Amino acid sequence: MIDPAIAHSPFEAFSLIAAPALLTNATCVLAMGTVNRMLRTRDRMHELFLEAKKNPEAASEHLLTQTARVERQAVLLLQALGAIYVALGAFAGGTLMTLLGGSLRSFLEVSFQQIAVLIGLILVFVGVTSLVFGSARLFQATQISLSNLRAEAELIRARPGAT
Repeated sequence: MIDPAIAHSPFEAFSLIAAPALLTNATCVLAMGTVNRMLRTRDRMHELFLEAKKNPEAASEHLLTQTARVERQAVLLLQALGAIYVALGAFAGGTLMTLLGGSLRSFLEVSFQQIAVLIGLILVFVGVTSLVFGSARLFQATQISLSNLRAEAELIRARPGAT
C-alpha cells in the first residue's frame, strides 16, 4: 500500500485516480455498444414476429429456432449490460475514493487514508470482475449471432438456383 506521506505532487494523486477513471470511460463506451446491440436484437425479434404473423401456419422450424436464439441473445445482452453497469458504478466509486483520499490527505489520519485506498481498490476489483463477466456474456451473445448468420446462409444456399 502506498504511504500517503510519500505522495508529494499532484501527479501522484492523479495517477491513483487515472486508472479507475480510464476504466470508467472505456466501460461507458462498452455500455453504449451493448445498448445498441440490445436494440438491434429487439429489431430482429420484431422482424421475426412480423414474418410469423404474415404466415402463421408456415412457421418453420427455422423461424422457431431463430426466435429462440434471438431470445437467448437478448437475455445474455441484458446480463452483460447489468454487469457493465455494476462495473461503471464500481469504477466511479473507486475514482471517488481515491480522489477523496488524495485530496483530503492532510486532514485525515493515516489509518483513514489507508481505509479510503483499500475501499477504492476493492471497488476497482469489483469493477474489473464485473467487466470480465459482462465481456464473457457479450462474447456468448456474439456466438449466437454467428449461429443465426450461418443458419440463414445455409437457407440461402439451399434455395433453388443458388450456386
